[in-house]
Amino acid sequence: MDELIEKIRKMTQKHQRPGDSVPLLPGFSVFSSPASTCPIQSLYQPMFCVVVQGAKEVMIGEHQLRYGRGACFVGSVELPVTARIVEASAERPYIALTMMLDLDKVATLAAEFPTMASGAGDGPGFGVKAVTEGLLEPWLRLLKLLETPDDIPALAPMIERELLYRLLTGPHRGIVRQLVGNDNRIARVRRAINWIRNHHTERLTVQALAEYAGMSQASLHRHFKSATGITPLQYQKRLRLQEARIKLLSGADVSETAYTVGYESPSQFSREYSRLFGQAPSADARRLRDQATSPAQISKRPAITPCQAEAGVQL
Repeated sequence: MDELIEKIRKMTQKHQRPGDSVPLLPGFSVFSSPASTCPIQSLYQPMFCVVVQGAKEVMIGEHQLRYGRGACFVGSVELPVTARIVEASAERPYIALTMMLDLDKVATLAAEFPTMASGAGDGPGFGVKAVTEGLLEPWLRLLKLLETPDDIPALAPMIERELLYRLLTGPHRGIVRQLVGNDNRIARVRRAINWIRNHHTERLTVQALAEYAGMSQASLHRHFKSATGITPLQYQKRLRLQEARIKLLSGADVSETAYTVGYESPSQFSREYSRLFGQAPSADARRLRDQATSPAQISKRPAITPCQAEAGVQL
């Protein structure tokens, strides 16, 4: 297993861009960092991520996960997270490979093998386990495929399909099957998540959201928190503040931004922003603008900085 991981690590070297995520193929990317970082707030899309060097810590609600070389993270729902790289150096940078999980492709594969859609639990929509050889070998072939571009259209879809098959049948199967499982509770939680994503600037009541999802308030609260690590109202707050951060980086006024993302009070917005990001809105925006070439760059990911530069942010 170590030999296979080392082969993959070496093959990623030509594709890395320190401190940035580099697309390999649609839905596939490699990220590397030459230094540890302090906690960064972000929103994880459904994905499969395997670390081949270094280590990372992720806080999802009250769950703290650590994964390093030879471990993989899988998430089946959109997750507001606090993440930091804890093992990295210029000589041995943190390196991770990521595949986004396409719901349609997972559903198509599961439809061909109906038993794959069973066995999805109503537990967390995320988890960390040791990577398997069956998941590493397709990644190695995918990286080799980049050397023969003419073969990509024919072979890349087959490799992606194999990776999805391994995920649906491997240690993470309970999480990945939540994307297509028959459990109505999971489907209803996903429906609630989608509603919040599309209406996060609107006033939200748990009662109205529960009615929309077809669940009782108690059931929605319990299963939503189980899947995402936080409550529906906390989820909405994270989305609002993430959107506000991007607007502020583009030069928007603090008070105007507060109202635009759904807050009724700029003072409440500033308090909650400071609590999440560690600094007042205007100060945080100035700091991040100084660390990146453009707001567009930061909208994709916060700049990678040494921990002492972000001492005000707490994990």
